[in-house]
Amino acid sequence: VQLVESGGGVVQPGGSLRLSCAASGFTFSSYLMRWFRQAPGKERELVATISSLGINTFYAGSVKGRFTISRDNRKNTVYLQMNSLQPEDTAVYYCNARKASDANYEHWGQGTQVTVSS
Repeated sequence: VQLVESGGGVVQPGGSLRLSCAASGFTFSSYLMRWFRQAPGKERELVATISSLGINTFYAGSVKGRFTISRDNRKNTVYLQMNSLQPEDTAVYYCNARKASDANYEHWGQGTQVTVSS
């Protein structure tokens, strides 16, 4: 099982980034996908969730209206489009897969750093 994030980097306030998470080794379409983030000295927090077929989404209040989660089950990939980035969005962003029918099956990526700074 592998989840490989990419797309992180350094961006100025107000800028955009698109994160990708490529999955392998499990039935991607059977898992809901989530993005978490963890800033230095803070707990990991849930940013966005998308259901297994991409029908339902959920966003944390701090990113709602700025971030968009999407998935392509043909490519086994989940995305996080981040717009209007602010310094408080600086964190390591992690991709998470959780089996829709059994929460005991869960996988994590290694994380990708997003830094918002002028």
